[in-house]
Amino acid sequence: MKASDLFVRCLEAEGVERIFGVPGEENADLMLSLNDSRIDFILCRHEQAAAFMADAYGRLTGKAGVCLSTLGPGATNLVTGLADANMDRAPVVAIIGQGSTQRLHKESHQNMDAIGMMEPISKWAQTVWSGETVPEIVRKAFKIAETEKPGVTVIELPEDVAKEEVDKPVMAPTVTRRPAADHKAVRAAIDAIEQATNPIILAGNGALRKRAAKQLRRFARKTGIPVVNTFMGKGAVAMSDPHSLFTMGLQGRDHVNKAFEKSDTVIAVGYDLVEIAPVFWNPRCDKTIIHIDFLPAEIDMDYPVMVDVVSDLADALWQINEGLNERFEGRLPLYDIDDWAELRQTIVDDLAAEKDDDSFPMKPQRIINDVRSFLAPEDIVLSDVGAHKMWIARYYQCEETNTCLISNGFCSMGFALPGAIGAQFAAPDSRVLAICGDAGFLMNVQDLETAVRIGSRIVIMVWVDGEYGLIKWKQQTHFEGRHSDLAFNNPDFEMLAKSFGMWSKVIDGPGQIASALEEAFAQDGPALIAVPVDYAENQKLTKRLGEIEVAI
Repeated sequence: MKASDLFVRCLEAEGVERIFGVPGEENADLMLSLNDSRIDFILCRHEQAAAFMADAYGRLTGKAGVCLSTLGPGATNLVTGLADANMDRAPVVAIIGQGSTQRLHKESHQNMDAIGMMEPISKWAQTVWSGETVPEIVRKAFKIAETEKPGVTVIELPEDVAKEEVDKPVMAPTVTRRPAADHKAVRAAIDAIEQATNPIILAGNGALRKRAAKQLRRFARKTGIPVVNTFMGKGAVAMSDPHSLFTMGLQGRDHVNKAFEKSDTVIAVGYDLVEIAPVFWNPRCDKTIIHIDFLPAEIDMDYPVMVDVVSDLADALWQINEGLNERFEGRLPLYDIDDWAELRQTIVDDLAAEKDDDSFPMKPQRIINDVRSFLAPEDIVLSDVGAHKMWIARYYQCEETNTCLISNGFCSMGFALPGAIGAQFAAPDSRVLAICGDAGFLMNVQDLETAVRIGSRIVIMVWVDGEYGLIKWKQQTHFEGRHSDLAFNNPDFEMLAKSFGMWSKVIDGPGQIASALEEAFAQDGPALIAVPVDYAENQKLTKRLGEIEVAI
């Protein structure tokens, strides 16, 4: 059989159900081989969007999302989406085309070192130089992408190699057991927890994977220790759980920062430093830090780890839970979660303060409260990058894991719209809402056509302010209210949606969000809601956070 046929059979063996991408001449053989397979190819309008679709799909399923491009500009267009997936720990396998190996040593059409470009933004990148190596390379790509911590792998398939006749069997996937925690490290963690005065748990993105959240919730209840999640750790502990102190990450003084000021010990569970630098919650470098994760702790002056528990997260937490049972039988929980009840209530009241505000354009707080009230616990929100992301991070809380996806490691504008398409494939029984700023929305607006063509029942909500709002917010904060020219013009959003064949609504007053969402999700395909937003609240929030004083 041809190497391209074998490649597709290897993808089928890995359980690949769909590939997102934009093909080209150099991967024609692979595309025709896909025609004869059960794999569904989702034709996209831009390679970056295809990568974002694979990114969201991988985050939600835990299986590698797959995207495809041709060589040259197709490969370069993948870069931002792949870098985002890699830094946000999403398993993705990217397949890129390449010209014949007979011309790669010299100047030739669209020839560039794509693998060299991909290496800094992936866990592994490899060219298939011989059709005989296809089974090994495909198996390795999926194994590495899906192994903790997950990330991106890249396979480059030259057009002449794809045509080779080969006689090699498919390699079947194998299950790799993740290592259990070292018993001495577990004991040291329990010792540190016992010696703590005011411990706190910081739950990162790793706490959402591999059943870790179940054991984390058990750990919090067993010890009486409160949990703060990062932007990417939402839902690790349910927002209704009295152990939840919600989200940190605004890099300013917030109520939750007071919790860290009170704490002497931080138990970091599945936390990556890229989520929020430790200098923001350990500025005096005076915390005892227990690091529990799949990989050893990163080196940082503000992250001096006393105990490093490296293993499968669920296993580590389970062992700690069992060790607590054994050591403190009849004396658990060790701490009284009621000691944090006043702070938690303060945060709850703060988050709900503007939920009934009737001003227009709408305040971000009101929009998010309306969205949260409408969506069920299992429904999924994807946040693009912009000022709205900061409001979502602070105000939108979750009952379940993986129900709020935020591009936070790489912070890529343009993520939410295509990401929602990938999310809908991953979670077909959940309602999927993409929230974008008007800047980020237009960065991948072309893939509205993809959503319409495939009948993706997603809803895109665009917050309209006519500016790069987050950049303006940051400039005003750091330059005494001054900012550069960041304003732009927008299309007529209703006419734009109509041109793509979509239902749409422009909100023209308060109190319309719920009814608009109800109608939007009733459509047979994608729908668009545009909401004028009052970003004067940005600076008001910055000022208010700087004045927060909470008795705890």
